Formats: sequence, structure tokens, C-alpha cells
Amino acid sequence: MQDREWPQEAELVVCTVDNVKDFVAFVSLDEYNGRQGLIPISEVARGWIKYIRDHIREGQKVVCKVLNVDRTRGHIDLSLKDVNDHQRREKIREWKSESKAHKWLGFVAEQTGTAAAELEETIYAKYGAFYPVFEDLVVDPEPTLKKLGLSKKVSEILLKVAGENVKVPHVEVTGHLHLTCTSPDGITVIRNALKKAGAEQKTGGVDVELLYLGAPIYRIKVIAPDYKKAEKAIEKAGNAAIAVVEKAGGEGKLVKKPKSGKSQ
Repeated sequence: MQDREWPQEAELVVCTVDNVKDFVAFVSLDEYNGRQGLIPISEVARGWIKYIRDHIREGQKVVCKVLNVDRTRGHIDLSLKDVNDHQRREKIREWKSESKAHKWLGFVAEQTGTAAAELEETIYAKYGAFYPVFEDLVVDPEPTLKKLGLSKKVSEILLKVAGENVKVPHVEVTGHLHLTCTSPDGITVIRNALKKAGAEQKTGGVDVELLYLGAPIYRIKVIAPDYKKAEKAIEKAGNAAIAVVEKAGGEGKLVKKPKSGKSQ
């Protein structure tokens, strides 16, 4: 994949330390087919360094920031000291996820008789990475498959692999719907209002559950990949139910509870 042959300046990259000299460390960039890069001693750690091996050693996995890329000479200059602990952890997590996704794509290609490079090229062109497509396949499969435009056979295996390997964190947001309607068909109106609320946001990894607590109160629970989606969904579902009731001359309101759901 041509656009992944060289890193970009300021990009964070995962490297394996190959050789440590007195004033420089030579590394291989794991995500770029083992391309070689170097870390001068001044970029290994902050402050004065007496022994470079006190800070970096052969065989170590490190996360570096790309300082300069000279494609003509094949040089990649890197910094270890410019990467903080949070950036390092996040980059390693991302790298591990991408490594797993790469293996999954290899399995899909093998099972479907598809050229692995062709499959990777298609997905990378749409996503710029591999792991996010598996997350999207779990959260919102139909739009994701449509976006990828792959064959039915490949799509089926992709869905199967995603479902077996990816666990997307979810959060819960709950609240109470207060619905009243004194018209002769009030019970039917309330029933239709709840049905309308339950039908909202059944895609994108969002699910809406309703439970009767005792008239006029109904518990509403939204399960979503993150709080932003959950909050949006509970508002949409609640407003949908209230609109049905108010149209029939009734009243309704949504009382949300403080956030208490946790990722799982």
C-alpha cells in the first residue's frame, strides 16, 4: 500500500530497537515493513545522558515521534523523549489492535479466496486503518458493509470474524417517562407512544428498552457505545413518545437520571 510505505512527520510510530551505539540508537519501524530509523542521543531522554543504554536497549519496543523523513536518502529521524506516557500507551494499544485486525483480514482472505493485499487496500482506502472497520461491523453492520462494497461472501465472513473477536464497550443511560392521556382511547395512545419510543435508535449500536413501573411512570433505558450517543438517543426516544401523547391531548415529560452506566 503506497501511502503506508513512509511515515509522516510528527506521527507516532512503534519501533523495535535493533542496535544501540554510544550516541545513537537504530530501530525498525514495525508498521512500515521494518524501515530503518535512528534516534540520536539528544532525542533519547530529557536532560544529560551519561549512558545511553540506561534509557534504551536492543530488542525493546518503543514509541517514537517522527522528526524528519528523507525519502531520497532513506533516512527517518526519530525522537523518544517527545512521547509522553499517555501517548505511548495509546499508540501501543492502537498498534496491537491493528496487528490483530491485520491477522483477521488474512483469515478472511484465506476463507474467501480473496487476495489479501486487495482486501487490505480496499479497507484502508475507506478507513485509513484496519481495526475500526471491525468495530463498525459490530456496532452498525449494514451501513459499514455498504460503504465497503465487498462481495456477499467476503461480507459474511467479515461479519462473522468481527462478531467473534470484537467486544465494543457500552454504557447505559436511564430515565423516567411520565405519560398521561385522559382521552377515551388513552391506553392505546400510551401504548403507541411507548412503541414509538422503543422504535427509535435501533441502529448504530444503540438499543432502547422500556419498562412499566406504574402509571403514569415508565422506565426508559438506553444502551449505547458512548455517553454522547446514549444521551442523544434517550432524548430522541423520549421526545418521540411525548409527541404522540401531546398530539392526543395528553401530557408527557422525560426525567433523566444522573450518569451511572459503566463501560463493559
